Amino acid sequence: MAPKSLAAYAGAALLLAAQTSALEFTIANGQIYTPGLVIVDAPQPGTPLGGDLIEVALDVSTNGRLQLPPYAEDSPSMIHGVAIFLSSYVTGRNFTITNGTASANNASLGDIMFQEPGSTVKHVKWTWPDCLVGDGSRQQGLGESETDRGVYNVSIRQSFRLNGTDHYTIFDLPISVTNSIPASENRPSCDSLSNPMLTPEEILASADTSVPVMFAPGDATSVQTSPNGAASWRGGMGWVGLAGLVAVLVM
Repeated sequence: MAPKSLAAYAGAALLLAAQTSALEFTIANGQIYTPGLVIVDAPQPGTPLGGDLIEVALDVSTNGRLQLPPYAEDSPSMIHGVAIFLSSYVTGRNFTITNGTASANNASLGDIMFQEPGSTVKHVKWTWPDCLVGDGSRQQGLGESETDRGVYNVSIRQSFRLNGTDHYTIFDLPISVTNSIPASENRPSCDSLSNPMLTPEEILASADTSVPVMFAPGDATSVQTSPNGAASWRGGMGWVGLAGLVAVLVM
């Protein structure tokens, strides 16, 4: 599939298949593995969040198997781009956290691959928009039935090349926006960040569902890279026996 724009360990390692909202996640040592090269360090599935912002921590080196950009043009493995959205079928909201291009005042963020140069973990810090201000399940000035707060997916869209083949995958991580979010004049408007809500079928049709969750402990996938133009192989952890696309539909 052509790239899309945007968009072992020691036996002591603990491998968990955590279930959240009837969905399975592959988690080891606090890291959440995805159908792609990105590994999620935070947040954990189902975490109640609030505060001034949400922080999504992503390991973009596949735990040291993949070099950081800029990549050689002919590199057999690379991350073309990572887009992140915050969406909920309950509220009907679909916000852009980052799609590779920063908007005014960083309401949505730019290319995360080039932030924190030299760091293999990118800490994506996004200010909550105004309609999520409130506490518990109540939005400031509104009742529970009117709120945009509640259960959301942090939807991570990866466009990448692995060993010469390009892929585009979607990984959804459920969280709950239920902790206190204070009012602030610096919060972007929700409407400025909103996108049309696609159906689950439309979302799945755009993704490569043949790609399984990769690189968890016990896996045998390798990542072929070409630092300085010389091909090399770096041992990986490999395929795990889970469905290719982990899609969380908040209904």
